[in-house]
Amino acid sequence: MSASVKDAYEIVMRSPLFNELEPAVCQRVLDEARPYRVSVGEYYFHQGEAATSFYILVRGQVKLTQVTTEGHQIIIRVLGPGSGMGIVAALGGMDYPVAAEVVEDSLALGWDREIIRDIMLHYPRLALNGMEMIARRFAALQERLHEMATRRVEQRVARMLLQLVRQFGKKVDAGILIDMPLSRQDLAEMTGTNVYQVSRLLSKWEQAGIVYSGRKSVTLCQAHELVVIAEDLPPRLPHHADS
Repeated sequence: MSASVKDAYEIVMRSPLFNELEPAVCQRVLDEARPYRVSVGEYYFHQGEAATSFYILVRGQVKLTQVTTEGHQIIIRVLGPGSGMGIVAALGGMDYPVAAEVVEDSLALGWDREIIRDIMLHYPRLALNGMEMIARRFAALQERLHEMATRRVEQRVARMLLQLVRQFGKKVDAGILIDMPLSRQDLAEMTGTNVYQVSRLLSKWEQAGIVYSGRKSVTLCQAHELVVIAEDLPPRLPHHADS
């Protein structure tokens, strides 16, 4: 096994789809996969298309977007290596509820619907894992909707930045860089607000030394202060040395 193939295998094995599966079964599933290379700005699938394939991302980044009935686009989630896309394909007769747009040149392994369903029939553990993936995605979406309804915009933006740091954080001299293309429009679509609100908040936090933002980048300089905002904690009292 070449180094690149071994690396791809290890990345794909991070997917919850392979939880508690025997190595021989995992290899059987991987043998049925096909590689898909998709460039920035292109899509693995579009919202409303028939769900025909399931993918696991090996390299690059993909954002899942959805257009609401009012015509507004929201970003549901940003995916990195090891993440699954389009698990609804395993259910059959469904459309993709979201679009999968590539934001960094990518490579994924993909399975046609008939193939993944046939494998699941032979290996029930795989089918259970697939159901759990769908359930977790549904629960995460419900949590997002609840958050948008109950949390202030400032909290939502702070929480999203912290989530992205956990996924894509990279230590740099200034703090922790969110290592992905991230515009203010992206942040607005992720948090159910508008560019004006996001720009206002980032400018405010930048003046306070909490973040540093570029045209398509954000660096957290004081992550602990963002946690205070995200969780609506009381501000810390200034420390006074004993006289």
